[in-house]
Amino acid sequence: MQLSRTEKSKAEKKAHRERGGRVWMFLNLLLIILIAALLVYYFVLQEPQAEEGPAYPATGMTEDGADDHGASSHEASSDEEPPPELPPEGEGNPPLTDEPDASSEGNENIEEPDSPRSVVMSFAGDTLFSGKVEGMLQEHGYDYPYRYLGTTFLDDDLTVLNLETPVTVRGVPANKRYVFKSSPEALGPMREAGVDAVNLANNHILDQGVDGLLDTLQHLQEYGIDYVGAGKNAQEAYSARYFELNGMTVALLGFSRVLPETSWYALDDRPGVAGAYDHVLPQVVEAIGEARERADLVVVMAHWGEELKFRPNDNQLMLARAFIDAGADLCIGGHPHVLQGLERYNGKWIAYSTGNFIFTKSTNPDTWKTAVFQATCTDKGDCDMKLIPYRTEVGQVIPLEGDEALALLQEVQERSIGGIQIKPSGEAVPGP
Repeated sequence: MQLSRTEKSKAEKKAHRERGGRVWMFLNLLLIILIAALLVYYFVLQEPQAEEGPAYPATGMTEDGADDHGASSHEASSDEEPPPELPPEGEGNPPLTDEPDASSEGNENIEEPDSPRSVVMSFAGDTLFSGKVEGMLQEHGYDYPYRYLGTTFLDDDLTVLNLETPVTVRGVPANKRYVFKSSPEALGPMREAGVDAVNLANNHILDQGVDGLLDTLQHLQEYGIDYVGAGKNAQEAYSARYFELNGMTVALLGFSRVLPETSWYALDDRPGVAGAYDHVLPQVVEAIGEARERADLVVVMAHWGEELKFRPNDNQLMLARAFIDAGADLCIGGHPHVLQGLERYNGKWIAYSTGNFIFTKSTNPDTWKTAVFQATCTDKGDCDMKLIPYRTEVGQVIPLEGDEALALLQEVQERSIGGIQIKPSGEAVPGP
């Protein structure tokens, strides 16, 4: 049935009204959504800005690259000075108010001066590549001594051993019971293991005469290993070596109280060793004092004492005190071939004997026990001491664990002076 014209017109109007209503509803809904979006943008997504000064990222980095502790994002500046102190109120200072000072804009992140800088140093005992050790190296490779060492020497800032042998392929053997001679091939792997410097002030460095000593100095230089305690003349032998580490200057010196004969002394015109006997003690004290003036930290390596004795003798006690009184911050000793104890004198650590390290293996089991003595020291001369226990095999060191490690630490504690305590972690704690 067809609709009349009137009915058709009414139907079209009704449809038009319905379409208009739907459009109006759509427009209203769109308007509500836009208003809601604006409210979210202004009151939720937008963070309030600081009233003064720039806004910094959440990492704590300031505009000039300093973090919340005042250190650069790459490295702290060694010559950065703390801000000067303000004079008391009434002497040029504006009165304190709650109002922000325009001169302080952008300085909200200024912190207190940095804490003292520090270095980690590892010290180990007598080392040679001669005799039975040489046979093991030739059979297993010159990196054999360090295969169980781990990264101890690579993770620190400075590693020092006592090199108890000349490194040479020539020379005339000294007239003494034990005479050593080691191949230069051993130095490369020693350097790769992380050894930075050696002490040559001992009773074996001239086992192959002056030629052997001079060869040793040359080979050490070729492999980038520093040395102290011996040299081409007295000036070189007694002088400190200086290391720039973490913004600190560290001075290292070496002296020996154990020399076979007087001809081993370094003189103005003769290669030799820096001795520590009474008649040259003023020269030793002067050398330490000079290092004290130039360095933030002064370390002395000493060859002294009696073999196989667990406790220091009177000469060791006297020299340790003389070294520290002259300006040393840390004394590390060797020669007895066994571990001796620790002592604190005037707030400074003394390790009287580090024992053997890379060495032959005698029938005395006490000589098989050793440790890496690790010192963490600040530029104020304050040091913490830690022992890492090892045992020595022929030409190789093996880490100790469990009861064996605890027993070694207990022995060192018992041999120490002044109530020193050594925790199971190896940390040494001063006595009461």
